[in-house]
Amino acid sequence: MEADKLRKGDTIGIISPAYAVREGQYDECIRGIERLGYKVLTGKNLYRNTYGYAASEAERASDFNGMVLNAGVKMILFGGGYVSSEILPYIDFRAVKKNPKLFVSYSDGTTLLDAVYFRTGLITYYGQKPSTFADITEYNRESFVRNLADGGTDAFIKNSAWRIINPGHSEGVLLGGYIENFVLLTGSDCFGYRKNGKYILFLEDHEKFSAPVRISMYLSCIEQSRFIKNITGLLFGHYSDKRNAELEDRLYRFGIKNSIPVVCCDDYGHGENNGILQIGRNAALDTEKTELRYV
Repeated sequence: MEADKLRKGDTIGIISPAYAVREGQYDECIRGIERLGYKVLTGKNLYRNTYGYAASEAERASDFNGMVLNAGVKMILFGGGYVSSEILPYIDFRAVKKNPKLFVSYSDGTTLLDAVYFRTGLITYYGQKPSTFADITEYNRESFVRNLADGGTDAFIKNSAWRIINPGHSEGVLLGGYIENFVLLTGSDCFGYRKNGKYILFLEDHEKFSAPVRISMYLSCIEQSRFIKNITGLLFGHYSDKRNAELEDRLYRFGIKNSIPVVCCDDYGHGENNGILQIGRNAALDTEKTELRYV
């Protein structure tokens, strides 16, 4: 299931399920969205700091569900943080299915994007956040337009040289996001993958958050889960400005052990490039052509 694409003049709702936004923090982000020709509606609890680190679960869920039920809102945009998982029990997934929107986020938003797909079948969009629009680059603007507005794309839009860690070709439904959140979600009732399904994973982390040993821990969790049998390929996003041999060696072992192609890129993640990946789309990863194509 896909939500309708944006048209100029449509309204984008901004919420914060994962952390407390400071007053004024999103002012330039909102102006950037408006310069692209869209209206902005902010959640009533966007700037609430009830717990010190975020608004309460009820307040954040109220903003989420309220945007879903607002017929004038076409896209729901939110950034990262730490605690989006707290509101999973409060999300009205039935309403999401009846009122499909464009859900766009990254980082800790992984939890909600994948959960929405699993619980409703609605395609969601990983890679951009409010700050993307404060001073949007040409690549990020193109990714936004072609995935969410009046463009259209039959493949993931690249902006970096891909590094082939383990060659091959694979097909499957695209899933993933920030690796820590994805691994934590695998133990949730919201992780409803098809037991006979095939999935291409896209994952990312950054050196300012995680050393390669920590990423290895997360990959081991995936390898020791039943879900590993369903994974057909892996695309890993931006980790550092310089290549990290330790990380790439671990990703190589992951590919060899599980007989899947593995590729590294700098097109999405916690860097300047905020490329968009469509969670729930059928895709094909081809290392010879260095492309991820939607099929």
